[in-house]
Amino acid sequence: MILFFTGTGNSAYIAGKISQTTGDRVVSMNDKIKAGDYRKVECDDKLVIVAPTYAWRIPHIVDDWLRKTEFSGAKRIWFVMNCGVQIGNADKYNRRLAEEKDLEYMGTAEIRMPENYIAMFQVPNHEDAEKIVRDADPHITAAAGAIKDNRAFPKTKNNMIYQLMSTAVNPVFYPLFVSAKKFTADSSCTGCGKCVKLCPLNNIRIVNGKPVWGRNCTHCMACICYCSQEAIEYGSKSVGKPRYYFDFYNSNGKRNLAACRRFRGCGQL
Repeated sequence: MILFFTGTGNSAYIAGKISQTTGDRVVSMNDKIKAGDYRKVECDDKLVIVAPTYAWRIPHIVDDWLRKTEFSGAKRIWFVMNCGVQIGNADKYNRRLAEEKDLEYMGTAEIRMPENYIAMFQVPNHEDAEKIVRDADPHITAAAGAIKDNRAFPKTKNNMIYQLMSTAVNPVFYPLFVSAKKFTADSSCTGCGKCVKLCPLNNIRIVNGKPVWGRNCTHCMACICYCSQEAIEYGSKSVGKPRYYFDFYNSNGKRNLAACRRFRGCGQL
């Protein structure tokens, strides 16, 4: 089984690519987290977790859901993490989680994908994003091959800086930077409710025709990047930046090449 969590589609794309090689079923953690569904998951002996990198580890909400959920039948676990630059020392914490779940740890693969963290960083333009995805594909294929053959991933790079980022910075990053307070919607908002549906933490509601954000935010960037009107801003940080999102599945959960790579405001990726 392949479980993915995604904000703007990178992890969904990777999960789908891996499934093409392994034949494993793909399941969205977004749906389960949003529904508060911690029921036992029946799976085969392979468990693959595909997730973005938040402050040099897997997102806290993913870590929390994995800890609370029982995976019946699973014996081995692989982690595939996508990032804008690098994943730090996430390997250490993924290994620890695997041990706590009594699963054989098969390693963590690092896949560089287009940056989506519009609240803090620049996102790539159309051409750069397209190249990043092309360059990522062979690494995704290699990871999928290892999973199919029951091989462990090669050990990820590690140094003092990576250890500092994952160990010291991660715990303070959330309380200092992860907040929904700066999200606003301007007059172009139609009140369509897409942001409400996409929010994995049910942190958005429509009040008087516009979204209002609560306090429970993970900075997945789904609301701001998927807004068809580009009506949502994150203070001054997002002004003038393109909205990146990468859709791999259509509404039926199948590959949709026409909608596979979209770069809001920059045409097709």
